[in-house]
Amino acid sequence: MIAIYPGSFDPITLGHLDLIERATRLFSRVIVAVLRNPNKTPLFTVEQRLKQIISATSHLPSVEVDSFDGLTVNYAQMRQAGVLLRGLRAVSDFEIELQMAHTNKTLSTQVETVFLATSNEHSFLSSSVVKEIARFGGSVDHLVPPHIATDIYQCYSQIPLWENPMTTPRE
Repeated sequence: MIAIYPGSFDPITLGHLDLIERATRLFSRVIVAVLRNPNKTPLFTVEQRLKQIISATSHLPSVEVDSFDGLTVNYAQMRQAGVLLRGLRAVSDFEIELQMAHTNKTLSTQVETVFLATSNEHSFLSSSVVKEIARFGGSVDHLVPPHIATDIYQCYSQIPLWENPMTTPRE
């Protein structure tokens, strides 16, 4: 069975990678799908994120990396995937993720949502947390793969501290 793991992945974190690695033991193929979301202003372009994810998952032969626009269930149907994979960090994630799963089910009864709980060591971790730490000069080496940490440090060294990278368009 094919699973789609959709998200922004701006940037991909060790928590994301943990979920992807665990998903490869459950599904024959895992497609990490970067959503092109016009409502977000990411730090990295979609193309940069795709390269980062491909590099970070190169040791996993059953992982494919792609991007898409529009509804996730439509993308899943196009890719003939029967599962949407979602990670849960905390109880607060559950309410939002459950609402999304129910909504997706109304759009396609052929696609199921599977939730995986994050590992304890990554339960606090999000891309937003990584960017916030880096923005103020903190180390993110323990939160993302080394090549992505380098990309993050390089990006923030080019942005004046008084600018908010969360609202500065990069695409």
